[in-house]
Amino acid sequence: MDRSVDGTVRRLRPPSLFLMLAEARGVLELNWSLLLSPLLMQAPKGDGHPVLALPGFLASDLSMAPMRRYLKELGYDAYAWNMGRNFGGISSRRAALRDLLKRVHEASGRKVSIIGWSLGGVYARDLAAQMPDLVRSIITLGSPFADDIRATNATRLYELLSGEAVDDIPEIRAAIAGDMPVPATSIYSRTDGIVNWRTSRVRSSATAENIEVHLASHLGLGVNPAALWAIADRLAQSEGEFRHFDRSGPFAIAYRPAEQALS
Repeated sequence: MDRSVDGTVRRLRPPSLFLMLAEARGVLELNWSLLLSPLLMQAPKGDGHPVLALPGFLASDLSMAPMRRYLKELGYDAYAWNMGRNFGGISSRRAALRDLLKRVHEASGRKVSIIGWSLGGVYARDLAAQMPDLVRSIITLGSPFADDIRATNATRLYELLSGEAVDDIPEIRAAIAGDMPVPATSIYSRTDGIVNWRTSRVRSSATAENIEVHLASHLGLGVNPAALWAIADRLAQSEGEFRHFDRSGPFAIAYRPAEQALS
């Protein structure tokens, strides 16, 4: 069992079989983004700062290529992780990820925003907790870092392939689940078929927020047009400044109101 952000203890279940089977709609989310690309390009333009994109479990840089391309077109210096397929290892990958963040920071001379999809978001939070001086902000997409993080349909496979049990890293888990020393945005969906959405919520604060996207899938969240718009909007904030996301933009219908996202 794990403690939630309000201090209560609860056991969560992975998403239902129905939601897991419905993950195939991720292809439709990509198609919608391609169709709405002229609208997506109306998002706030970037200031050229580096953005590191970390893929999810079993995914590679290819999964985040559409997002990196979009961010480059908006004016960001988007970086891939270049570590092949992500077979997991929150503990075993820490040193390599720290080195990667240092290289990106040194190449640009600027703080790095980190976007992590699913397990990639767990890495992003761990990096921010370890090296806040190098991180400008973090954005996670359907990442299980809070409450009962075993409540996913990938936990057993993760432990098998990574050789790491999620219960074996309590100190890292506690740091990842806590408040971040940098601005943090969590984007998630209640219709996620892989990760229980309750494990993806941050404790809302002056520099932390949740953005819930209606009907998005786990496998499509990184190419979902409403999620991409929110990412672009968050990255466009000036360094050292943070304002909560304004849901009144062109994809307003796709977002749950902020007060409802916390219930």
